[in-house]
Amino acid sequence: MKSLLGIALGALMSVTALGQALAADLSEIRIDWATYNPVSLILKNDGLLEKEFEKDGIKVTWVQSAGSNKALEFLNASSLDFGSTAGAAALIGRVNGNPIKSIYVYSRPEWTALVTRKDTGITKVEDLKGKSIAVTRGTDPHIFLVRALAEAGLSEKDVSLVLLQHADGRLALQRGDVDAWAGLDPIMASAEIENGDLLFYRKPDNNSWGILNVREEFAKEHPEIVSRVIALYEVARKKAIAEPETLKAALVAATKLPDTVIARQLERTDLSNSKIGDAQRATIEAAGLALQQAGVLKPEVDVKAAVADLIDPSFGASLGQ
Repeated sequence: MKSLLGIALGALMSVTALGQALAADLSEIRIDWATYNPVSLILKNDGLLEKEFEKDGIKVTWVQSAGSNKALEFLNASSLDFGSTAGAAALIGRVNGNPIKSIYVYSRPEWTALVTRKDTGITKVEDLKGKSIAVTRGTDPHIFLVRALAEAGLSEKDVSLVLLQHADGRLALQRGDVDAWAGLDPIMASAEIENGDLLFYRKPDNNSWGILNVREEFAKEHPEIVSRVIALYEVARKKAIAEPETLKAALVAATKLPDTVIARQLERTDLSNSKIGDAQRATIEAAGLALQQAGVLKPEVDVKAAVADLIDPSFGASLGQ
């Protein structure tokens, strides 16, 4: 019996060891870049990840995210290991079962506002009652819109939402297919400068932080890799601050938008923070509670607990500001 038990335990230990070895055997890192995440462009263009992980035989695959909703979809489907979103969008994803952790701050932007054409007569949120609004569901602009409506005594039931990705929302506004648009930079800056569209409602405090997220499973299996990615993000962020013309050129090349448009986006983008912690927790909690009051999150959701589950500052503990 003892020999059989020993054999069984030995087999179990061998399976466990094999599982650990497989978890450590990483061949590819899948990470996104986005025009709403300027730091990602420096990271990508300079090949920082490729240089770092070449010695480990790890391939780096870049995927463009067109919005927080797409980044969250890719993370949930394991098509991405690291994805860029707004903090409040990450919270909604986590509440809805997307197993992610928010680990790093790439920007504190005012990247969303409510936008209309000059000919609509819309000047305040109350004017949106009965109007059509283009919006990308599950993104910071959508969350911003929901909060703006609630503060004006309205809800999504008082307007007609037209669900489009950000670039298509801008085009719908331009064509006259909708009355307003919950905008996102740099597309919003383009509409403002090139079309003369009006940012009729702005509230910087209701823009949640630009957050880098990682799949929770990936973080558990490869914590050292996560820390190394964040360290390289820091290199890129510091370069973006030190070389603003390089950053602007990278955005111009990626977006094909004029210098003046990108300059407007960067005016509204603060890159001075990177550690994720109390400030982000407070902002995301406030957004979550506002969404709960507006009926977007169910009453039984423990927002504070969900934010605590979402944010993991441990991987960036050694970062300096």
